[in-house]
Amino acid sequence: MHEVVVYSRKGCHLCDVVKETLTRFQGAADFQWREVDIDADPQLLQRYNDEIPIVFIDGRKAFKYHMDGHQFLRALAGRA
Repeated sequence: MHEVVVYSRKGCHLCDVVKETLTRFQGAADFQWREVDIDADPQLLQRYNDEIPIVFIDGRKAFKYHMDGHQFLRALAGRA
């Protein structure tokens, strides 16, 4: 099973779109995802403040700002 992490913050429209995409495609592939609020961690805030949302797949950065569901599934398949 793949681990997907979304770095985001409250009030971020692009973050909401990425999270909705992950929820919609969750049944189509073998992955679990979780959200990390960068505003809760000063180091993450400094590192990712201007880059959210960022999606990591199995510890590697895969998407920044935007993510299409079909591109996401291809990225997952490429990590198999």
